[in-house]
This record gives sequence, structure tokens and C-alpha cells, in this order.
Amino acid sequence: MDYKKLINEAFEAAKNSYSPYSGFSVGAALLTKDGRIYQGANIENISYSLTSCAERVALFKAVFDGAREFDAIAVVGYKKGDEVDFCPPCGACRQALLEFSPKGDMEVILAKNDKGI
Repeated sequence: MDYKKLINEAFEAAKNSYSPYSGFSVGAALLTKDGRIYQGANIENISYSLTSCAERVALFKAVFDGAREFDAIAVVGYKKGDEVDFCPPCGACRQALLEFSPKGDMEVILAKNDKGI
């Protein structure tokens, strides 16, 4: 599969990041098995443990809409003014994603640009 569209959706999602404390924007785009894409962005809170990661925002939106099976998730992250770097999901996000990937076959795409590199 060509993940260019999914990666671009993740970059678009990152524009909606609420990250006034870290300045680090994260975007995620989650692809369901039936072809729908759900976007998420990180939403920070001054109480850091209450911050929501982009991956879980996308996942929870999808699950709320009834999606339960997923093929892939693209994740991008960057600090304004810095180069985009690979931004792997944290442990909590990995656990949440695994809940909906019992075979462990959901692809996780980390990208610096729309070519996936």
C-alpha cells in the first residue's frame, strides 16, 4: 500500500496540535480496515499526565464511531522551527493500539516527509 495519503493526513492533523508547553506537535492518521482515516493531534495539559497523545486521540475517535479493525497508523512529530524527526508512539499508545490489533499486525508508519523517510 502507498502510505503517502496517510502520512499527509498525519501532517495535516499535527496542525491541530494544542501544545503550548512543549511546542512539540504530533499528528496521527489511523486507517481502518474498511478504508476510513481518523486523524488525531496531541492535546497538552499543564498537568503533564493529563496530556492526550495524537495516536490515542485518533484511536478513540475511531472506536467511538464504531471502528474496531485497523490496518495502519502514521505518526509525525516536530517542534516548530526544527526539522521533522521520527516520533514513535509512547508505551501507553502502543498498549492502546495493541488492544485493537490482537494479531499485532497493525503497521506503524513513522515519517519525516510524505515519502515515509
